[in-house]
Amino acid sequence: MSTNKIILGIVTAAVAGAVIGMLLAPEDSKKTIKKLKKKTNDLAGDLIAALEKSKAKAADAAGQLKKEGEAYADQAAGKAEEYIDSARERVGNI
Repeated sequence: MSTNKIILGIVTAAVAGAVIGMLLAPEDSKKTIKKLKKKTNDLAGDLIAALEKSKAKAADAAGQLKKEGEAYADQAAGKAEEYIDSARERVGNI
């Protein structure tokens, strides 16, 4: 059997299964649509919660990086002052 025939058979079976499932569904379409809407809203809510959590983590990480950056800047400024003082002493000794 060729690959095309196998693929065609799988697609046909899937479509037939979907149609039969819709025709034999135990609930009417309004209930099914309500369930789909609820599930979609639930998933959207979960996604929003996950994004907000990620946003909070990113903000915390940014704050921590800012603190570390400020500490390094202060440290660098202190070293620069040391070098300036050392250079002034050397120039004064000449």
